[in-house]
Amino acid sequence: MTITVTPTAVAEVKKFMEEHGTSETAGLRVAVLPGGCSGFQYGLNIEDDHQEDDEVIQMDGLRIFVDPFSAQYLEGVEIDYVTTMMGSGFTFKNPNATGGCGCGSSFTV
Repeated sequence: MTITVTPTAVAEVKKFMEEHGTSETAGLRVAVLPGGCSGFQYGLNIEDDHQEDDEVIQMDGLRIFVDPFSAQYLEGVEIDYVTTMMGSGFTFKNPNATGGCGCGSSFTV
């Protein structure tokens, strides 16, 4: 499985994890959940450890956890962290998405 997390996004996640004192086995869960404006939405969460059936990806010292359901929708996705005049947050570029909406965190396949 190929997921790209930009250096800016990795730095933001690591900063958050350091501020909250996470464990050595902790990582970023990247998930696709039913819902949102377009049918699916992305989810990001810090978890203490991976689940048995997760795919675990190591990237620049960050562990990324992806469950089997989400993996089918996340192949090739790029996660970035951007700051604009309107605010800052994580963005997703998903080559599998056939549509989306203005919120930036909801998509269709």
